[in-house]
Amino acid sequence: MAPKRLDDCLHLPNLSIAGFRAIKELSIAHLGRVTLLAGKNGVGKTTVLEAVRVYAAHGHYEVLADLLESRQEMAAAMVESSSREFVADFEALFHGRDVSRCARIAIGSEDTGQLRIEEASLSAEQTSHIDGILSRYIEKGFTQAFKVAWLGSEQILPWVLPIQGSAVASPVERYSDCAYLYLRNLLQKTELPPPIGCQLLGPSVLSNEEIARFWNTIALTDDEDRAVQALKLIFGNDLERVGVIRNDVSSAGHKKYMERVVAKLHGQARPVPLQSLGNGALHLAGVTLALIDSRDGFLLIDEAENGVHHAIQPDFWRMVFKTASANNVQVIATTHSFDCVRGFAQAAVECEEAEGVLVRLERKDEEMWAVEYSERNLKAVVKQHIGMEVR
Repeated sequence: MAPKRLDDCLHLPNLSIAGFRAIKELSIAHLGRVTLLAGKNGVGKTTVLEAVRVYAAHGHYEVLADLLESRQEMAAAMVESSSREFVADFEALFHGRDVSRCARIAIGSEDTGQLRIEEASLSAEQTSHIDGILSRYIEKGFTQAFKVAWLGSEQILPWVLPIQGSAVASPVERYSDCAYLYLRNLLQKTELPPPIGCQLLGPSVLSNEEIARFWNTIALTDDEDRAVQALKLIFGNDLERVGVIRNDVSSAGHKKYMERVVAKLHGQARPVPLQSLGNGALHLAGVTLALIDSRDGFLLIDEAENGVHHAIQPDFWRMVFKTASANNVQVIATTHSFDCVRGFAQAAVECEEAEGVLVRLERKDEEMWAVEYSERNLKAVVKQHIGMEVR
């Protein structure tokens, strides 16, 4: 057997997270080309994926806001026009919602660098700018700003908090229902390095529009062949072809159209929409298309077992390993299914193109730790239950 290729150019060869949401501190000493995070519900697996997404985006404001809004972590805030609106509650990013002077988020790797979100040291000009804009709401000098820092570059985040417990909290609270001020474009921004490409899948499947958009980008390429082969894990040779069809309609002089991904099945006179073939087909198509679209970046899969029958788990993971290696994608997935772990382990010990790493996450109160399994241990893992919930 040929020696396994060393994955020495990963964006995250290891991972440490501190002060982020429900994670006070966590260190994973080794990540592979494909890493599977296993553990009970509520242990923090999805939070690890969220942390990697923030890392890949280099703390970009829109990604932070989208993460919080998807969890409905919103706050009423005063905006510059003296009106109120609901905005992402950035305090929820910090462990214990603690935004004290010592609060800090750190996400990254010992080898490739740490992303930090922490209190900003403002220049006199910046402080004066804040004081001028906020003078109608709070007294001067009672503001706390935050920044994103990455590899020597810093960017002030467009949000400012009154110091906790200060005299200014009460008047702000009367205006905005929370001690929180939201000021988009408050300070001149410093451009951070470009983000790393990152796709997040699950637990829900991709929409028809997303699948159609992905499929149009790979039509008549080798990547399309890979996607079809993935779907054949479910349908076998009954699946003959897959394509995108467009239906146009006219209404009141306006043209509208709908694109659908359809499959031609053996024995069926007409193609059928991929959406009608079940969540298993959609999940496999979504993972394959996202692997192709995530070239040179990350693919994060939450609850990777969803829609994948236990009998085809090994084939599913073989496809993930092969496509991730071909497209230089680093995959981090989560599961609480032992069938998924077993299929992953079988594929990992067979795959020579890429390294697979299994990590079990454990938690007791606020303490969280990782139990790591190398490929040498995976054969043994297949034969034993390792303390995960099974659906």
